[in-house]
Amino acid sequence: MKFRLIFAFFLTCILTFGQDDLLSEIDTENAVSSEVSSVFKGLKIINFESTKMVKKGGFYFVVSHRFGSVKNGFKNLFGLDEAVTHLNFIYGISDGLNVSIARSSNQKIYELSSKLRLVKQTDTRPVSVVFYSSILANTALNTDNLPRLEFNHRLSYVAQLLISRKFSESLSFQLSPTFFHENYVVNDNQDNSQYGLVVGGRYKLGKRWSLNLEYGAHLNRVANALYNNPLSVGFDIETGGHVFQLHFTNSQFMNPNGVFSNSTGDWAEGDFYFGFNISRSF
Repeated sequence: MKFRLIFAFFLTCILTFGQDDLLSEIDTENAVSSEVSSVFKGLKIINFESTKMVKKGGFYFVVSHRFGSVKNGFKNLFGLDEAVTHLNFIYGISDGLNVSIARSSNQKIYELSSKLRLVKQTDTRPVSVVFYSSILANTALNTDNLPRLEFNHRLSYVAQLLISRKFSESLSFQLSPTFFHENYVVNDNQDNSQYGLVVGGRYKLGKRWSLNLEYGAHLNRVANALYNNPLSVGFDIETGGHVFQLHFTNSQFMNPNGVFSNSTGDWAEGDFYFGFNISRSF
């Protein structure tokens, strides 16, 4: 399965390299077109990818932080003493194909990913559809704890189908069926191949800010797992070339498979994290 995912990732890039998507993204409210613009303003809803794309030749730099749990109060300054960082560089090969490379301080993960637009919502097409795939390497694993560790054990793979619809100028919704495969899992009872479903939405509260909600259901998690389904709430704030995303979430991970399989926070116990994404276009 892992070789099929690697093949699919690079085949996506090769087949569409250098080609312009005829449905190029228009991100202004006043554009004269049947295309539906600004379904989401951020490249992510909160933790998971949105159907927003970087235009051809565009370059984005996204800095994400997740702090520690607010549960401990002033002991760790409501989590501000315990930040993890995710840096992501995204380039638009065409209006319909983006590639990116990222690095997360959590488990020292490196990630190579792509987004391919299949359909864009218009007056006659009710939804936008984007295919997202990524290959991740966990470089924090070491032979001291895992004497039989091989490079293959570090790798994980993600494939998502992002399906979004803008219902009105204020309301957007997205559904994202997800497959991810981890070559190494801590729990021996957990299948390496796992499945999830993300439900997310955006409600525009003003000209430049919105309320965002996101929930991920892990569909084949083992019964004795110590982790929870990710639930997040936040705000998008637009300021010129920046999009600030401020949120609370029960996941410190920022990679799709990590968010699904390693969300340790529990909202019911006040155990959640403050975080933000800052997106800058060049």
